[in-house]
Amino acid sequence: MSRWVDHTLGRRTWRPQNQAAILLGLAMVLALIFAGVYLSQVASYVATNREIAAMIEERDRLEFANEQLRVEIAELKTIPRLEARAQQLGFRPATPQEVQYVVIDGYNPYREETVVDLESQDDTAPIVQYDETFSGWLQQQIDSLSWQFEGFGR
Repeated sequence: MSRWVDHTLGRRTWRPQNQAAILLGLAMVLALIFAGVYLSQVASYVATNREIAAMIEERDRLEFANEQLRVEIAELKTIPRLEARAQQLGFRPATPQEVQYVVIDGYNPYREETVVDLESQDDTAPIVQYDETFSGWLQQQIDSLSWQFEGFGR
């Protein structure tokens, strides 16, 4: 019996040909694993690109529809159409005898337009201080950046 055991175990030695075949098989298995991972990543990339392309097409379609609506609105706002609609509602053009002018004392139509009355300033209104320095500009940029990052979370 010892002869049979010696014969069996003697054949199990690692020969260089067996080692090369096993290493080649292991390399093939690893190559198949890497190829599978690569293909799954490529498939994910392709699926994402298809979704993006579909979204871009939808955006373009919506932009085109919006432009068509803008054209339709512009057509509805034309002067002849507005005049026709006004006549349907019972309005008619005014004659010079029907026009009444309102005179306002102290009104000067040629004055410079202002939003705030410069004569009477409110002392309780805060006076804005402009910081025209580099540090002021840098702080403004940092505030703007932080505001944008806060907008991402919404």
